[in-house]
Amino acid sequence: MSVMLQEIMAFVLTTTGWVLESSTLYADHWKVSSNDGSVITTSTFWANLWKQCVTDSTGISNCRDFQSMLALDGYIQACRGLMIAAICLGMFGSVLALVGMKCTKVGGSDRNKARIACAAGVDFILSGVCSLSSCSLYAHRITTEFFDPMFMSQKYELGTALFVGWAGAVLCILGGSVFCFSVADSCSKSHSQANYIFRGAASHSHITAYTRGQKKSVNERPATDNSTSSRMQHFDKNVYV
Repeated sequence: MSVMLQEIMAFVLTTTGWVLESSTLYADHWKVSSNDGSVITTSTFWANLWKQCVTDSTGISNCRDFQSMLALDGYIQACRGLMIAAICLGMFGSVLALVGMKCTKVGGSDRNKARIACAAGVDFILSGVCSLSSCSLYAHRITTEFFDPMFMSQKYELGTALFVGWAGAVLCILGGSVFCFSVADSCSKSHSQANYIFRGAASHSHITAYTRGQKKSVNERPATDNSTSSRMQHFDKNVYV
C-alpha cells in the first residue's frame, strides 16, 4: 500500500474518531438508572458531565444543572478537562494532517510534510488517550458505586456516551499510529533511494577515474634515455672533424 493511501485511511479514521469524541462531550447518557416503581409509572435517571436529569414515562425530563464547578466531585472535573483536551488535540491534529498529507499542495518539501504528518499522528494519539482516560475514569466510578454494598444512594449503570467515547478514542489512536508508521515507511524508502544513488555515483566516479588512468598510461610518451642523448651530442661534436 502506498504512503498516500495510508495517509488517507488514517485521516478518515482520525476524523471519525474526533467527531465521536466531540459528540461525547455533550451527550446525555453518561450514566443511566431505571427505577420501576409500578406498572404505570417508570422513571429513568440519567446524568452527564453537565447536568443530572430524570425522565418519566410520558417523556418529560426534569434536569438540574451543576451550578458550581468548584463544588463538583473531582472525577467529574477531571473528565471534563480530559474531554476538552481530547477535542482540542484532535482539532489541531486535523489541521496538521491536512497540511502534512502528500495529496495536498501545502506544507513545503517532502521532509517538512513528513514532520507535520508525524506531529498530527502524535496529536491524534494523545487525543485518543485523553478520551479513553476520561471515559474509563467515569466508568470506574460508576462500577465502584454499583458493586459497593455500603453505597446506599442511587446506583447507575454505564451509558451509551461512554461507549461512543471509547470508540472515538480507539479510532484516533489507530489513525494516529498509521500516520506515524506511514511517515517512517516514507523516510526509510527515501533513505534507501539516497543510499542507492550515492553508491551509483561513487561507482561511476571510480570507473571514470580508472578509464582516465588507462588513457593517460596509453598516451604517455616513453622517456628518452640519457645515454642515447649523450651519444647524439658526441656525434654532433665529431661530425665536422
